[in-house]
Amino acid sequence: MAQRATATLAGEEQLLLTDLVLAECVYVLESFYEVERVRVATLMRSAIALASVEVVDASLLLRALEVYELHRLDFAEAYLVANAESTGVRRVLSFDRTIDRVQSVSRVEP
Repeated sequence: MAQRATATLAGEEQLLLTDLVLAECVYVLESFYEVERVRVATLMRSAIALASVEVVDASLLLRALEVYELHRLDFAEAYLVANAESTGVRRVLSFDRTIDRVQSVSRVEP
């Protein structure tokens, strides 16, 4: 499978990498393959940078990966933080206290 995936990614056809699929890749690399967080972030940044890969908002995903890596949040929370920053809505509703590690947003507990 890896050879087929590599060949497809090296091809000329444009491929869409959705935010949800990237999140799933992060989860699988971490949980199943036990890849370290720094390496996961590097791999996902590399995938986004491939000429054959299109994403809806590269800067949002790159910021989410940065928050995930540097602040050690789960990717879902890092994505929430990146979205809050990009929209200007800096208050997020969450029970997850790890968000408090990021100073650019404030967490509101329901």
